[in-house]
Amino acid sequence: MLSPQLRDLGIGRDRLFQILKSNHMLIKPKKQYHITTDSHHHFRKHNNLIENLYIKRPEQVWVSDITYIGTRKNPMYLFLVTDAYSKKIMGYNVSDTLASTGAVLALEMALRNRIYKRKALIHHSDRGLQYCCNEYQNLLSKNEIECSMTEKHDPYENAVAERINGILKHEFINNISISDKKLWWLFIRNSIDIYNSQRPHYSCFLLTPDQMHKQNKIKMRTYKKNENEITSILT
Repeated sequence: MLSPQLRDLGIGRDRLFQILKSNHMLIKPKKQYHITTDSHHHFRKHNNLIENLYIKRPEQVWVSDITYIGTRKNPMYLFLVTDAYSKKIMGYNVSDTLASTGAVLALEMALRNRIYKRKALIHHSDRGLQYCCNEYQNLLSKNEIECSMTEKHDPYENAVAERINGILKHEFINNISISDKKLWWLFIRNSIDIYNSQRPHYSCFLLTPDQMHKQNKIKMRTYKKNENEITSILT
């Protein structure tokens, strides 16, 4: 987005980052780890249907995840449903608990925002209680959406969801402390609107998620994994 102006100044990418670092303007990721997945339950768990799937269009696969955005004093959780092809956030919910209601409400929003309603859709998530519970599974079945779940403890089984979590937390939510739930909602809604409509994605060939979602001609960039290394070309 800055390249035309920077080109006139003779500044490339590396020089830009040197300037940002000198002025303390680089993002400093916080190392936080909060367990949001409880897979020890009696509900049915599904197989991973997307491990070797070629994703070639929007609304072919949705990925869902939960991330912690609060503080010890004011715990808060963000439930997300994201399109794996376009990286567009289709639905979200902010909750002060890990109850399945937050996941259900995020999915209901995603369904309202769905464009290609006649195309087959797979929903992929971890094996957490929120996604395996009857209410969530019934909503998927009612909308004829196939259910896919991770089978190992490898974050790359749900890599797109993990990456979108990271972008929101590091670029938008980093160092933000809000105690009021309504203010969190407003902040998250504004952040997601900017993310979907203004932030170019390298994995979308520098289109925004909204732009990527409106076409199906571009081949999706993906995570690649081999025995010696895991290489990501998604930013």
